[in-house]
Amino acid sequence: MDVITNFLTALFDLSNAMAPYILFGLLFAGILHVFVPQSIVKNHLGKDSLWSVIKATLFGIPLPVCSCGVIPLAAGMKKSGASNGATLSFLISTPITGVDSILATYGIFGWIFTLYRVVTSMIISIIAGVLANFYGQNVQDLTQEEEKASSCESESCCLSSCESEQKESKIKSALIYAFGTLLEDIASPLLLGLMFGALITVVIPENLSDVLLAYSWLSYIIVIMIAVPMYVCATASLPIAAGLMLAGVSPGAAFVFLSAGPATNTVTIGVVKKMLGSRTLIIYLGTIIVGSILFGLGLDGLFAGVDVKELVHMDEEAGVFAWSSTVVLWGFILYYVIKASFFTKKECSDGSCCSS
Repeated sequence: MDVITNFLTALFDLSNAMAPYILFGLLFAGILHVFVPQSIVKNHLGKDSLWSVIKATLFGIPLPVCSCGVIPLAAGMKKSGASNGATLSFLISTPITGVDSILATYGIFGWIFTLYRVVTSMIISIIAGVLANFYGQNVQDLTQEEEKASSCESESCCLSSCESEQKESKIKSALIYAFGTLLEDIASPLLLGLMFGALITVVIPENLSDVLLAYSWLSYIIVIMIAVPMYVCATASLPIAAGLMLAGVSPGAAFVFLSAGPATNTVTIGVVKKMLGSRTLIIYLGTIIVGSILFGLGLDGLFAGVDVKELVHMDEEAGVFAWSSTVVLWGFILYYVIKASFFTKKECSDGSCCSS
């Protein structure tokens, strides 16, 4: 009984810490989506140059697109003539960050951790893109069938390409996208992330921190083995990372999960191989793994001597606004999770997928 009580308490604390920032981030993401069309991204990344890689990275960082939704978008960019490097850097930078994830990261871990996460994701993406331009082979574009399979393979397939033209005002369109399309996309992984993060806090032995401190390399290996194949969006990875840190895992190891988890998964790995080739796939995985570990070690050095649990900002007494945000967020999450149980996907006229 104590375990259940502790789990629910941990879940409530995680929700209070994240909900206000997620909701505000979703609203900002909706506004960004309305005023910055995705077509702009495709029109600036055609040249095989360092500048195209940098632009792809900068475009990708604020965009509210998950690691599934970025696949058909990147495939479209490549089909329109974007370079291997620009495509790869966009594939990496976009799912790691996003306005909702950045704000939620700030809410839980503070501005130093947040700034470190954004800057390092830029560096990893640019390095991967440059290496792909120099060493990646030329591969034919994805066929229409491959694009359709890659975009629909994940159960969390994003719905942004399936939106009908909005006749309502831009503000209403932004709200529909933010709390309809986008939140529906991340509802299931966010639910799992919150529950898994709370579970980690409860079930991991208290002496685990002693073991991981004595063998710090072990935590990095374990996290990498879990993060690379796992599908988790940038926002849903935050409660898991918070749970790891509250259990005594180092900030660097938690950072490795926040970096490698959203950037990689089995679906994206397969698409990168088909779209950009085996050598680019090696560059993709190698850059993310090595970069995440190196920057994770750097973060541990930055926070050396600091109590790990003090880095997670979760107030014991949340205010009314935090409680209200938690209720609203969980209302949306449960609604979309239940809805997903009764609605199936169907093909759109463009070969992508959407809900029926």
